Amino acid sequence: MSNHPFPTVTQYTSPDLIAAIAYEGRASGTDPRWAESGAPDPDTYSRWCGHMCGIACLRMALLARTGDAPTMFALLDGARKYGAYTENADTGAIRGLIYAPFVQYVEDVHPLSAEVHPTLTMPGLLALLDGGRLVMASVHKEIRRPENPAPGRGGHLVLVTSRQGDRVHFHNPSGHTDKARTASLTVTEFAQFFGGRGVSLT
Repeated sequence: MSNHPFPTVTQYTSPDLIAAIAYEGRASGTDPRWAESGAPDPDTYSRWCGHMCGIACLRMALLARTGDAPTMFALLDGARKYGAYTENADTGAIRGLIYAPFVQYVEDVHPLSAEVHPTLTMPGLLALLDGGRLVMASVHKEIRRPENPAPGRGGHLVLVTSRQGDRVHFHNPSGHTDKARTASLTVTEFAQFFGGRGVSLT
């Protein structure tokens, strides 16, 4: 899959601020590097960056494939045109990433093939990796602190890139440390956070 060094892309433009945003109450709109995301203004960046884990996964896959990729917000705008995100007209609540329209967007616009896996077992995920595919896997966001018991499963996307024996390697768009961003866990550890669904790319 990868023709270029595998990058780490975070959904927040300043990786060193993720711990403060996630655990210390720092407002994401105060990220001084917000403009690098392609957002038109800090408010738009602040509104969307918490929902951009799937977009970050896509950008990593594109960079690994060709060495080039649009900005985060250019990718987001494309995905929104396909209905991969929706907004509640009354509350403004954002829903997404919605897999089926996202996959259609990826296949129509980018040099990747994609497939939705609405139900995915750990053996199934490992088989996809063994077949050379990347997997955007739904996990609980607290997979970044795997030393703690998993508080749930699913709700956040990480890009699983490979496995070696009983360990899976993945990039976490909301990892709060270098080790959490470019991570490796045993299959058993990963399964505790895994929501049993995802999207594969090749």
